[in-house]
Amino acid sequence: MSQEWTTRPERSNVLVIRFIVWFALAAGRYASRALLFPICLYFIIVSAKARAASRDYLNRALQRRATLRDIFRHYFFFASTILDRIFLLDGRNELFEIHVQGKEFLKEAISGGRGCLLVGAHMGSFEILHTVSLDHGYAETSMAMYQENARKLNTVLGSINPRRNPSVISLGKIDSMLKIREALDCGETVGMLADRAISGEKMIRCNFLGGTAEFPSGPFRLAAILDRPIILMFGLYQGGNRYNVYLERLTRLPPGQNPGRDEEIEQSVKQFARRLEHYCILSPYNWFNFYDIWK
Repeated sequence: MSQEWTTRPERSNVLVIRFIVWFALAAGRYASRALLFPICLYFIIVSAKARAASRDYLNRALQRRATLRDIFRHYFFFASTILDRIFLLDGRNELFEIHVQGKEFLKEAISGGRGCLLVGAHMGSFEILHTVSLDHGYAETSMAMYQENARKLNTVLGSINPRRNPSVISLGKIDSMLKIREALDCGETVGMLADRAISGEKMIRCNFLGGTAEFPSGPFRLAAILDRPIILMFGLYQGGNRYNVYLERLTRLPPGQNPGRDEEIEQSVKQFARRLEHYCILSPYNWFNFYDIWK
């Protein structure tokens, strides 16, 4: 998979983001959603590469030729989940209807007090899962992520209510693995997104939506090194105020340097790609990939 996403400049404007946050909290969710229409139209017009990537992905996920309306809906779902982060971080959970499937897998994974890795994708809303974890007292959550291409947005949103904002562990740093281990040793869950890679990360080529795409092995290799279970996570936006959260248990990778570990890691990456494909077809407007991964 291309690392184009790490170098594409962030289009966000801090003053605009601050205005949207202020307006949303002052006017409410219903009124602030009206802002999403001109914002989405603007980005569709000015982001030619992203628009082309959206169309290519939707052609595959919808299994038909995507229309301009489909592309707008793709952008609108993306913008909706970002707007909803404002209200979730502000603790206004009563605004949302959230259904969770697979809670028992998460409870089992954290029952030993050693934490677990939550592996997902740029799909739907991670903030929904974090909200569910906070409200049900499952475990503290940290997010291991590459921050550079969304730093402005994350900084402004993170200031809304720092107590509800998940801790962030920056990937690509010399102490990243140490911080992840420390969080897990404290019994926390650590979320990682496995559909994009940073430079130098080993990639696995997988069959995906009628073609082949590369996915990073890093999250799965980390789980094997640290001997922690993996829970697959997706918080899919269903329109209106509805979200469906899906939690699945992935095959646990054996720890240690056994001869077949690389092959087992490769199989885990391919298993992740199959589940991601499943959810892309189930809810195609939820995968917020605006990059060409089938190059």
